[in-house]
Amino acid sequence: MWVVLALVSAVLLGVYDVFKKLALNNNAVLPVLFISTLTSSAIFLPLVILSYYFPDWVNASFFVPSVSAYQQVLIFIKSIIVVSSWIFAFYAMKYLPITIVSPIRGTGPLWVLLGAIAIFGEHLNGFQWVGVLITLFFFYMLSTAGKLEGIYFTTNRWVIFILVGTLLGAGSSLYDKYIMRQVDRMAVQAWFSFYQSLIMVPVLAVNYWKKPFEKRDKFEFRWSIPAIGLFLVMSDFVYFYALSYEDSMISMISALRRGGVVISFLIGTLIFTEKNIVKKGLYLAGILLGIILITIGSHLK
Repeated sequence: MWVVLALVSAVLLGVYDVFKKLALNNNAVLPVLFISTLTSSAIFLPLVILSYYFPDWVNASFFVPSVSAYQQVLIFIKSIIVVSSWIFAFYAMKYLPITIVSPIRGTGPLWVLLGAIAIFGEHLNGFQWVGVLITLFFFYMLSTAGKLEGIYFTTNRWVIFILVGTLLGAGSSLYDKYIMRQVDRMAVQAWFSFYQSLIMVPVLAVNYWKKPFEKRDKFEFRWSIPAIGLFLVMSDFVYFYALSYEDSMISMISALRRGGVVISFLIGTLIFTEKNIVKKGLYLAGILLGIILITIGSHLK
């Protein structure tokens, strides 16, 4: 069952990426991010209130338990990491083709693995080394496809932004290994939603204070903006629910969930007019093959 849930989470995450691209095209980035985070907060606010004042009314799957001050600090740190990742990723999504962004995001498990090596002293086996080399090779090939569109991975600001966003996302995944052992999953998801909105307030204020009115990016409300928050909440809920199964494997679930980039890639090719689809599709398949080998290797230790 947890495999099915991981696949459902992947589909929802892929649709979430498509809504991001729809919301950000020719639109101001930070207001889009702020409203999407407010949507997530609005979804969890009734659950938190009901769980505190009327716990018997809330189904066990949606119950949000109370957390200590220390646990709040842990969640707040996670919120800072994730919001930072989102700011970089949202700007990249606005200015880059989704068929470039999706494969780069697909390399996330590779950076998680390399981070685990650096932080936790883990070692790679043969399968994982092959997976790393395949992923890096097809990542390089993706950069050649980008050059055909005038996108140079070593100098393009937005490629650097999506790489930074992906690395910060990998850092969040590593942090999750620590925090999820100490805090209930629903408490993490709920309070994380509140804190991300809180963090966005000064970010948005400073951005608008620094720029004169005539130089600010034009903002247009679109229904795809709250859809970003809605689909992220649904994807994360199913993801955490999959993790609640005793026989579930976190590395397998993470790899399956990363398959959501296939959904965003395929839908993106249908909605947006982008170039070199076949080449970039093959390179995405190669990146995912490398991630699959890394995942298999993690179970051979």
